[in-house]
Amino acid sequence: MLFVCLAMLGIQLVNAQQKTITGTVTSSEDGMSLPGVSVAVKGTTVGTITNINGQYSLGVSADAQTLVYSFVGMKTQEVAIGAMGVIDVVLEPEVIGVDEVVVTALGISREKKSLGYSVQEVQGDDINNTKGDNFVTQLSGRVAGVQVKNNTNFGGSSNIVIRGSSSLTGNNQALFVVDGIPIDNSNTNNTSQLTGRNGYDYGNAAADINSNDIESISVLKGAAASALYGSRAANGVILITTKKGTVKSNAPKVKLSSNVTMNVFDPSTFPKYQNKYGAGYGKYYYGGADYPGFEQYADVDGNGTIDYTVPYYEDASRGQEFDPSVMVFQWDALDPASPNYLKATPWTAGANGPDSFFETGVSNTQSIEVAGGDEKTTYRLGYTYFDQKGIMPNSKIKKNNVIFNGTHKIFDNLKVTSQANYIRTEGKGRPSTGYSDNIMSSFRQWYQTNVDLGLQKELYEKTGRNVTWNPAAYNDLAPAYWDNPYWVRNENYETDVRNRFVGYAQLDWDITSDLKAMGRYAIDTYSELQEERKAVGSGSGEFGVAGSGGRADVTSGYSRFNRDFTETNLDFMLNYRKKFGENIDLSAMVGTNIRRTRTESVFVSTNNGLAVAGLYALNNSVDAMLPPEEELLEQGVNGVFGSVSLGFMDTYFIDGTLRRDQSSTLPEDNNAYFYPSITGSMIF
Repeated sequence: MLFVCLAMLGIQLVNAQQKTITGTVTSSEDGMSLPGVSVAVKGTTVGTITNINGQYSLGVSADAQTLVYSFVGMKTQEVAIGAMGVIDVVLEPEVIGVDEVVVTALGISREKKSLGYSVQEVQGDDINNTKGDNFVTQLSGRVAGVQVKNNTNFGGSSNIVIRGSSSLTGNNQALFVVDGIPIDNSNTNNTSQLTGRNGYDYGNAAADINSNDIESISVLKGAAASALYGSRAANGVILITTKKGTVKSNAPKVKLSSNVTMNVFDPSTFPKYQNKYGAGYGKYYYGGADYPGFEQYADVDGNGTIDYTVPYYEDASRGQEFDPSVMVFQWDALDPASPNYLKATPWTAGANGPDSFFETGVSNTQSIEVAGGDEKTTYRLGYTYFDQKGIMPNSKIKKNNVIFNGTHKIFDNLKVTSQANYIRTEGKGRPSTGYSDNIMSSFRQWYQTNVDLGLQKELYEKTGRNVTWNPAAYNDLAPAYWDNPYWVRNENYETDVRNRFVGYAQLDWDITSDLKAMGRYAIDTYSELQEERKAVGSGSGEFGVAGSGGRADVTSGYSRFNRDFTETNLDFMLNYRKKFGENIDLSAMVGTNIRRTRTESVFVSTNNGLAVAGLYALNNSVDAMLPPEEELLEQGVNGVFGSVSLGFMDTYFIDGTLRRDQSSTLPEDNNAYFYPSITGSMIF
């Protein structure tokens, strides 16, 4: 929301043209809209991109003649402008080489021409050349029909939706598979965060994948492409192949990379504040005929005269009109630490508004990899350190990622492959979201334009207290609604940490030149801890376990959310490929998958506040803690699957797949379900 878009492929947006052209860009494959398509005036740098609905609007000069439409994986198209004001365009897939090989379901490599469904590949270098916090955001605009919905919160979620949403209320995200291992992409945001009330966005688990380790990505679209994965692939599949060692020489190859980027606040994304009126909701107070937007009921400075005061307790800016000749007691006259204590000050807009609150963010990525191998053994060891400071005060994310890939030929027809990937992610000060207890909610809607945020910062740093601009009254300095924003960022912050391990061991046996067997054991496991703090002295609000009353009057507290996840997959497959004569090609595969998943979580918090300020521990609860919210989910799925592919004259192809799953979460006498598919294609 607050980051500057650094570049857009050299396309420059310009103002003040004589004509505006609008339209929609769709795909010829399925008629779906295409977001991220480049629309440019030929021979110039004037252009734009289509929005999430494939729509665009572009101002052009009177002498512009041709528009150029381009998108990754689609044919570039040129359209004469003429007298048209609306130009709708249908883009066709780019013609591919007839011998191109792509990775499909279960890691099976196939010639792309033989597939009766859409598979699109993106190379790892293309991903890394696009800057972003994680590979999910970097995938945006790279694949036709794939929508990447980026959450602009610092470290927030990024959702991948393939070919539109299939459910109004359920999960529409694709399945992520890394080197044949399905990995968890859970989001642990609580219900309040998901409904927009409050909470933090902790991001998606798939963001743990390091883009520097990616060799290529294949996107499987449609039911036929992903049927072999069963129900969990109903929304498509993102297949990721990681980098491996090479057989070029015995000498290891060392590669170092370093990248530093700056992130700055973009004023164009922020409200434009009026500087005509200050605190209040109109002329409905007690300031008399001269100043109906002020109050006049207290002797603030003790000189025996009833003073004009602003309505401190309000959080809007539709009050008394600004006039620098008028002196009034404002929020900064009430705290002894303020330089304006017991002083009336000119009624003007604040010298430092909300746009002064943001800092310069810095992202630092350092990577090293060592790779090598010979005819029998290959290896790659990589390490990446990522450190990001957000534009909100006291916000940062750190990641440490270590990965090892290795292969070894035991015999000429027997090979073992292994991978181990450890990821540690640490977050601090992620921005709060939603309506309640959110600084951005205050800045965007509930705020007094007479407040000087520079003085808010000065008083917090000087006192370490919650000196709010929004006290309940001149003689009650507790926040009516909003805390000092610097207090919030430095005292009421969250921390989180996730330790994750993903790995597998695989054995490949070439029984004959036509028949091959594979066995693999894989694991994806992680443990995460999320801690939230509310310092003594904060404004009242909801906090902690819902049973603590669903209370809205908690002024301090501490909560912990622990979650442990483990999924194991045991796979066995037999692959048979045979060419009969000159014209018939047969590929067949049968296999089984045994999957076990366990998720355990506990949420617990203090009750009715902290007994001792600054001590964030569960046993520092004012009242006895209420029972924690606990959850245990266990699931076992046993699957068998198979596929047959037949090609004739290298021109006509037919594919059939079938998967049968048995799930422990269904009734025992009705716990099996099938996923069939059949497709055909013809090259002409």
